[in-house]
Amino acid sequence: MLNFYGWSLCPHCRNTIAWLKEHNIPFNYLEIEEQPQAVINKVIEVNGGDDWVVPTLEYNGKWRPGQSFDAGSLEHDLKDWGLL
Repeated sequence: MLNFYGWSLCPHCRNTIAWLKEHNIPFNYLEIEEQPQAVINKVIEVNGGDDWVVPTLEYNGKWRPGQSFDAGSLEHDLKDWGLL
């Protein structure tokens, strides 16, 4: 299942969640600030090593760093992962 690392105050997270629901893509929402430090460290690592950035997505060991919501880019990446 797609893991979605997000933050409740993030507008890009809300837009991404709405898009995933609209496209019937199941996901596991994980509030970044409630995760164990090891998970936070991994999210920081995949986002360049300075800080966590959301929404960060993970599927079967493949990571999509956090970025501004862009439906076309999200659709492209999820197709690459076989989720669309």
